[in-house]
Amino acid sequence: MPKAKNGDVAIEYEVFGSGPETILLVNGLGSQMTRWPEAFCAKLTAKGFRTIRMDNRDVGLSTWFQPGQAYTLSDMSDDAMAVLDAVGVDKAHIAGVSMGGMISQVIAIEQPDRVLSLTSIMSASGAPGTLDPTPEAGAVLTVEPPNPETDREGFIAHGVANAKTIGSPGYPWPQGALRERVIAEHGRAYNPTGSARQMAAIRAYGDRTEALKTLNVPTVVLHGADDPLVPVRGGEATAAAIPRAELRVIPGMGHDVPPALYDIVADAILAAVAKTR
Repeated sequence: MPKAKNGDVAIEYEVFGSGPETILLVNGLGSQMTRWPEAFCAKLTAKGFRTIRMDNRDVGLSTWFQPGQAYTLSDMSDDAMAVLDAVGVDKAHIAGVSMGGMISQVIAIEQPDRVLSLTSIMSASGAPGTLDPTPEAGAVLTVEPPNPETDREGFIAHGVANAKTIGSPGYPWPQGALRERVIAEHGRAYNPTGSARQMAAIRAYGDRTEALKTLNVPTVVLHGADDPLVPVRGGEATAAAIPRAELRVIPGMGHDVPPALYDIVADAILAAVAKTR
């Protein structure tokens, strides 16, 4: 697959479809672009859009960083713009999930001329209290998994358990699908230290509330009513800060996008697109 360059950083990306307008999908903390599965991307390309997914820096097949190195959400937003540049796209509809929602917000704040619409999914403004998980969900970010080289089954079980802890009680995954995802993601790329640097980038940027108030971009904010990792007040605060943003709160949705939620998430992105018409 192609890579875009932002200075010394190479960003892996993949393009689906060839429509006149582009939707850029941005991932969450520690997750690879395969968390936007081809089946989900197909729902957007079927509506006539070019759809791009990408590996953020420090994850997947993009550039990995070393201990002691640091970056910011602004750097990560520049990575996303480098992908658009590589594809030859001046402006795009930006949709991000969790940390990807924060990166998408930063793109809209710092490079508004590149943004046609914004969809912030299970994300937050960074205001105090908007990133406070339940103790069980917080442990997903802090408890180290078993070594996959010495305890493969323990590593897989840990990944499945974590996904269920933060998942959507009203939209369960098909039997065995989470195990298959853990195995596939480990086989594609495994960089266990990248998440900590990404988390530091989130903390370093801080509260975006005042900057979000200056936005003039069609926006939909989608959040799960049952999100234990980024509480629903994260979405509420984001929507309250962005002028004319539409807030959609989904009962039974947690902090993931299982196949049963594909249509709901795609509809939110397409609703933001429709606001530009």
